[in-house]
Amino acid sequence: MLITMSELLKIAKKEKFAVGAFNVSDSCLLRAVVEEAESSASPAIIAIHPDELKFITDEFMVYIVERIQKSRIPFVIHLDHGGSFNDVIHAIHTGFNSVMIDGSRLPYEENVAITQKVVEAAHAVGVSVEGELGTIGNTGNSIEGGVTKITYTKPIQAEDFVKQTGLDSLAIAIGTAHGIYPKNFKPELQMGILKEIVAKINTPIVLHGGSANPDKEIAEAVKIGVQKINISSDMKYAYFKKAREILSTTECWEPNTIFPQCIEAAKDVIRFKMNLFDSIGKSSLYYGGVIK
Repeated sequence: MLITMSELLKIAKKEKFAVGAFNVSDSCLLRAVVEEAESSASPAIIAIHPDELKFITDEFMVYIVERIQKSRIPFVIHLDHGGSFNDVIHAIHTGFNSVMIDGSRLPYEENVAITQKVVEAAHAVGVSVEGELGTIGNTGNSIEGGVTKITYTKPIQAEDFVKQTGLDSLAIAIGTAHGIYPKNFKPELQMGILKEIVAKINTPIVLHGGSANPDKEIAEAVKIGVQKINISSDMKYAYFKKAREILSTTECWEPNTIFPQCIEAAKDVIRFKMNLFDSIGKSSLYYGGVIK
């Protein structure tokens, strides 16, 4: 079933778990996320970046919406890192029921202004909005991008940003980066900043760049108060690692003989993340479309 991000994260916040937002860019990755969510009885978010949407085409969105609506599991279809107002409006027209406007690299007041504009337009048609404050790092191997030097979210500014924009969830920067971290690089999340933000705002909190971070730190962030965690590279890495193994040892060329094993490899990662976020079995909290 398709529910709003606000509905999804309201329960996650109340019950102290996080929901994974998994980036999909083809039918196989979509199958991996949806089928594992159904198998694990876990709510999940189908995240699609504007570049991924361009690749899969607007027409494929019809299938995604239909597949989600037929499922008993609560899902959200979310635009990841919308870079402009036009990105957001286009996504809403193609079936997304949640959008992110990423104004994190803009001066603060400009970020506030573009986020306010998106909130006004999206809320008018029942679509949830995620904004971002602070910047996520970039390892150089992810479609989502990022910056070389992370700008940590200021707790007092986060409080003001939420009040001024009226958004539904806030992505913060506490030390994560998009992509797979280089060898010998050890990320350390600033839990003190997260605790300060949690104490100042009641809006659900989002952590981007969830791949490749220490599991212990991610689990701790969930306990402190993160409700949505984005996963892309870890899942895709496992998928294509399996594809390379198959193609390097056989002469297969039929998709139905290659991709099923890749889907299963991606599912293993998805299941692991869902367990880490403590979302497995939580779909029952949403059954009947009624938020308890």
